Amino acid sequence: MSPVILTVVIASLAYATPPDVAFSRLLPAAPALAAAMWPVLPTVLLGTVCLFLMIGLSIVFPGLGTWWTAGGIIAVTVAAAYGSHVRLQRERTLFQVRLVADAAQQVVLSPLPHHFGGVEIESMYLAAAAEARIGGDFYEVVDTRYGIRLLIGDVRGKGLPAVGAAAAIVNAFREAAYGEADMAGVARRMDASSTRYNAAFPPEGSMERFATALLVEIPHDGGRIEILNCGHPPPLLLNRETLRALEPSAPSPLLNLAELMGDRYHIDSFDVAPGDVLLLYTDGVAEARARDGEFFPLAAWMRRQPPTAPGELLTALHHELLHHSRGQLDDDIAALAVRLRAPSDQGPAVSPYAPRARGVAESPEGGDP
Repeated sequence: MSPVILTVVIASLAYATPPDVAFSRLLPAAPALAAAMWPVLPTVLLGTVCLFLMIGLSIVFPGLGTWWTAGGIIAVTVAAAYGSHVRLQRERTLFQVRLVADAAQQVVLSPLPHHFGGVEIESMYLAAAAEARIGGDFYEVVDTRYGIRLLIGDVRGKGLPAVGAAAAIVNAFREAAYGEADMAGVARRMDASSTRYNAAFPPEGSMERFATALLVEIPHDGGRIEILNCGHPPPLLLNRETLRALEPSAPSPLLNLAELMGDRYHIDSFDVAPGDVLLLYTDGVAEARARDGEFFPLAAWMRRQPPTAPGELLTALHHELLHHSRGQLDDDIAALAVRLRAPSDQGPAVSPYAPRARGVAESPEGGDP
């Protein structure tokens, strides 16, 4: 309504002030403002209203230079109508681009169920730019016969090339997680897919495109988890007493760098208990900066958190990151929060790949699901 308010204010001032002040000459500003937010027809109608107001003011106050001001209103209205038309075309194009971006994001960051058997999982993704929809951060969770397998990672770089590299890695994980008995085989398949993508779409400049990745396997019977870390920030394990950073015992090669670093992958096992919360995150979380350059104290913040559901934890983390950075994130952020529920809390939901009770007939396995 601001163009209407501006029209009313200018007309009121022109009527209430002496004629030599000539506020009426500001009337062309109203249709010019309307072009920035209104469609073509309302913009033209407002210009017409301003023209009739000018004619009415000239009757009340002769000698206002009516024809010069009226000519200005007509010229500005025509230009405003054209500007409104161009703006609407660009808005439609931007809307279509955002639809494509949303579809691309669904490929990389597909919606996750909140429960996988006895495991609660929530996800979070924050773009560094408010208008951004996609980036190089990625995550995925699948339920296999070997256990629940999680992936989180970050492709070096931004824009569509990084999204394409992330999609290649995620798609390789979705296939390999079901067919490979150990996570080292999954990592090799992901590395091969990343290498093929980068060969087909080489990065600009001399820098190599690579990705960090973290693989986690949670057996259906619980007790221990296995982690394979390819240069990614270590996950944090929070129980009722302590917070642990699950550091790898030996480094594993980053994706697309196995040929340079060797393809020896190391898998570490860690004890977990029902109620423990596991936080997987990309480096944008720990490297979120305040105005004075201080990094976000993720470990200290996690120690202060009470036992809570994964969704509540990520909501609190979201607000704390925006507060710490004053809403100015330097990098995209992805995070997964996982909580192992106690057997009494699991309810009837059972993974289709969980071990079955004795005496129940099982059909032989017929390959990858």
